[in-house]
Amino acid sequence: MTNNRIRVLEHVWIPMSDGTRLAAKIWMPLDAEEYPVPAIFEYIPYRKRDFKAVRDHEIHGYFAEQGYAGVRVDLRGSGDSEGILRDEYLQQELDDGVEVIKWLASQPWCDGSVGMIGISWGGFNGLQIAELQPPELKAVISVASSDDRYADDVHYMGGALLTDNLSWASTMFAFNSCPPDPLIVGESWKEQWLERLKGSGLWLKKWLDHQTRDDYWKHASVCENYDAIKCPVMAVSGWADGYSNTVFRLMENLKVPRKGLVGAWGHKYPHMGGPGPEIDFLNECVRWWDQWLKGVDNGVKEEPMLRVWMQDTISPLSSRRPGRWVAEDYWNGDSPGIENQTYSLYNGKIAFEKEECDNEEQLSIQSPLNVGLFAGKWCSYSETTDLPSDQREEDGGALVFDSAPLEEDFELLGRPSLSLELSSDKPIATIAARISDVAPDGRATRVTYGVLNLTHRNSDEAPELLEPHKKYQVTVPMNYIAQRFPKGNQIRVSLSTSYWPLIWPAPEPARLSIYTGTSKIILPKRQPNQKDEQLRSLGKPGETPHYPITITSPPVREWKVEHNLATNEVSLNVINNDKKYRLDDIDLEISRDVKEKYSYISNKYDTVRGEVISKRSFRRGDWYTETITRTVLTSTQTHFIIRATLDAYEGDVRVFSKTFDEKVKREFL
Repeated sequence: MTNNRIRVLEHVWIPMSDGTRLAAKIWMPLDAEEYPVPAIFEYIPYRKRDFKAVRDHEIHGYFAEQGYAGVRVDLRGSGDSEGILRDEYLQQELDDGVEVIKWLASQPWCDGSVGMIGISWGGFNGLQIAELQPPELKAVISVASSDDRYADDVHYMGGALLTDNLSWASTMFAFNSCPPDPLIVGESWKEQWLERLKGSGLWLKKWLDHQTRDDYWKHASVCENYDAIKCPVMAVSGWADGYSNTVFRLMENLKVPRKGLVGAWGHKYPHMGGPGPEIDFLNECVRWWDQWLKGVDNGVKEEPMLRVWMQDTISPLSSRRPGRWVAEDYWNGDSPGIENQTYSLYNGKIAFEKEECDNEEQLSIQSPLNVGLFAGKWCSYSETTDLPSDQREEDGGALVFDSAPLEEDFELLGRPSLSLELSSDKPIATIAARISDVAPDGRATRVTYGVLNLTHRNSDEAPELLEPHKKYQVTVPMNYIAQRFPKGNQIRVSLSTSYWPLIWPAPEPARLSIYTGTSKIILPKRQPNQKDEQLRSLGKPGETPHYPITITSPPVREWKVEHNLATNEVSLNVINNDKKYRLDDIDLEISRDVKEKYSYISNKYDTVRGEVISKRSFRRGDWYTETITRTVLTSTQTHFIIRATLDAYEGDVRVFSKTFDEKVKREFL
């Protein structure tokens, strides 16, 4: 594939030292072999040949037009690469990445310098490979990633189990079931496919086997040794994404040149996703590459370390996120212009005046399981259906504390937290805390939240059961945020003992007592800064190379809460399917159909259930394959129970079938 400015190598084998070959697609300037250029490397398991082909062509084709070689490599055992993919971020994956970088730097079209870019998985392994310090790796752009695989990833939050753990395990279950393309790998495609179907395994079981922050999670968590990263890092995320906290920790802890960018976006590259303003992100990437891979002094070094979207007040039913850009010259947890303000909680109020709250109260809460049905997703993908809805839907099952109407605008930038004195009537309990922006008409828009499994109050590595009815002082950190509360609105804190289905509930209902005399909210208040008005424009997304497709079916988005009063079953039903299409250049039709259901009956904790069914298909002429994966997670007071099935079809013939039936003991969870 070529155009008048770039050359595309549809398929290239990259040999590993053990003989395994990884599949790559490469975009480069037409004259790169005569005038070598730096390489930009993206390394993920999401199939360069089909499911990410359109996106990859836009991004890496753009880089090629700007004088770089864009390189997309399928991980070992994914897409068209040989081998079997058995888990996330294994040492084999990282070692392969180092080998790929060395190979790229040695090619005649590469000048010896390599940068890494990636979102989510590719954002993770960009940081992880940087920690290994391959000398050819000169800079990284990490989008929507984490430095801490236990505390701030899709699996656990505050020591509580995220149901995104089930959703994500099911996504990879489906990806790992897909075959390589016969036009790339040849007649061995079916043999390789069957090896994957047999060998990839059920990752949900692996992740549930590690319910505390043990060595499994410490591996490839770069927070274990920030100083090992020696190359410049640009960290990017969005407030609707699940990974915005990472940007702030990287800015605070890395010692290398670094920049942070947080918009209002969900889990997509900033030039592609909403909500909030799209920007010319690919141009921002090129400025970063120009500075660190080509040595162009373009002002990147002199710009503020951290730039974030200060969100404005908005209806919770809107997918827009108005606001403005603000910046901090540096971020070390003690930035000038930001001061932590501490306010007491008492009598349903947030006390801005200290003298109002001399008397201690004991307030108790045991929330129904429906608190959380309107929380949206931990990590927003669609930026429409999966955003949190009006929090009045949730507050009936929570303890609520409101400020008085604000006498002036109040802006937050940083990480709010709660310091709570509490007790529990059960040895295992969870607390969920939310901050909402309450308008004069009563509508409540969630601003940020945090959850804490109270057995993890002192440590994620060594949890401790609660002694029933004993008082404890605990801290509940919330997600970082930038938000303007306008004059006349109120700030609301809501506390609940469940947040289903965003997190898996405790083994049994617990009643928490909150003691208001020593319970407080800490808010990082930011003063306005006139320098914000002088920030450089980030522009609008520019034109990118076009990949020809024919759409065969439109996208389908559903996020439906149902309560069957006849059976008393409450369920959240989710469909988030992209459009189906044919890749015209390679005559390949692909489709993805995923349905998720999270339910319970009669508020009984032993009826909580999550189910994900995924179908993926590929068609070219007479060649047709389809895989169907189904994963169900339930629990008792003592165990998690996993039941899963995997079926693969070639045409009308089922060529593989496997059933999984697993039980994992609950550990302080």
